[in-house]
Amino acid sequence: MLTQKNVLVIASVSCIYGIGDPSEYQKTRLELHAGQSISQADIARHLGFLQYERTAQPPFQGQFKISSNSIIINLVTGETITVGFQNRKISAVISKNGVAIESIAIYPAKFWVTPQQKLRLAIQNIKNELEERIEELQSANRFEEADRLEKRTLFDMEMLKKQGYVNGIENYSRHLSFRQAGEPPTTLLDYFPKPFLLFLDESHIAVPQLNAMQEGDRRRKSTLVHYGFRLPSALDNRPLTFSEFQSKINNVVYVSATPGPYEFEKSGARIAEQLVRPTGILDPEIIVRPVAMQIKDLLKEIKRCIAANERVLALTLTKRSAEDLTEYLLTNGIKAHYLHSEIKTLKRPGILQDLRKGTVDVVVGVNLLREGLDLPEVSLVAILDADREGFLRNFRGLIQMAGRAARSINGKVILYADKITDSIKKTVAETKRRQIIQKAYNKKLGVVPRAIRKTIVEQELSRLSEITTV
Repeated sequence: MLTQKNVLVIASVSCIYGIGDPSEYQKTRLELHAGQSISQADIARHLGFLQYERTAQPPFQGQFKISSNSIIINLVTGETITVGFQNRKISAVISKNGVAIESIAIYPAKFWVTPQQKLRLAIQNIKNELEERIEELQSANRFEEADRLEKRTLFDMEMLKKQGYVNGIENYSRHLSFRQAGEPPTTLLDYFPKPFLLFLDESHIAVPQLNAMQEGDRRRKSTLVHYGFRLPSALDNRPLTFSEFQSKINNVVYVSATPGPYEFEKSGARIAEQLVRPTGILDPEIIVRPVAMQIKDLLKEIKRCIAANERVLALTLTKRSAEDLTEYLLTNGIKAHYLHSEIKTLKRPGILQDLRKGTVDVVVGVNLLREGLDLPEVSLVAILDADREGFLRNFRGLIQMAGRAARSINGKVILYADKITDSIKKTVAETKRRQIIQKAYNKKLGVVPRAIRKTIVEQELSRLSEITTV
């Protein structure tokens, strides 16, 4: 965003955490171009300041290697450049594929890189706060906490003096950015040129997350401060509050199949519904069946889907019931796997890929089989105990779960319920409303619904999963 005009950034809600002032970030950059008078030693010093590591081996990300007449730099972006020298001048800057680069700006490998003059002042401010906090703890007879804090902070200060960086440097961000206590941090949002357009995907989840992050962060860090693991200023290493976040955005598109009250309030009459699909596929048929025989009925439906080479998602209320149902299905010869929060993150895509390939016919889940899953092979979503009104069986939850069957031309949703709750009523009514619009559109334009053909891309996740579980 500092070097390009047209930029698309995909970020998580962590974009509201502090990452340093963009103007300071600009000042620290190293610019290189052919014909520039600069020595290898000067470049090496600047790269060291930017927290790049020198190596004698082929450099990895954030490293550089010096040879007799060149420097190979592996940028933190993953690109590799070679800077050639002749007579103490840069003869050429070459990309990995051999293309000459006119000029390049190299930015810090890590956040919170601070010029020496400012760093010395920041360290003095850290020392002043440390002395005040130690006095406060000792006067309260909390000598263990005071000793712990002193040892840790003095070590961090020494590392900052020697290397300009320390693990956990963000906890000193208030001092490094010379902010007042309580002042909001500068975040990724401050790097965007004004005006910019923000798309808040799955806004019904993102908005509550953004609203809750600052308070959750403060509770966790308050414990660290209380027991002498961090200085009180660490509380200002925080995400933006929701009101601070709102003050930094202007043009926003809230994207959700189930928007919440906040999105409706902010959007007013400016709401665009995207109900028709290029494939002409309608929203899935919704059927309500009694709970009493739900497991046996589900088994029968699963066998029907398997015979048609289709897949099934089954939604339970608890992790234990997901595991029990999976065990029951396996006992009955069904290739099934459960998917809940105790499955390691890197293993989850592999399970869904197995479902698409047919290695698994049924995936049983609780709350992970909702937003963002694109599984064209799934023709049936079965929601057990659908009348247990609550977080997992409210209107938004039911609509999101039902949507996983909306990629199939034979999409069907079975709600196992003994009573029709308000959420079920609203889900059925909303689905029918959408179907009416979709059918009318298809009829008007002569669209014949067609199945989605989506390539199954092999994902190299097995090795990563093994690494994280060792």
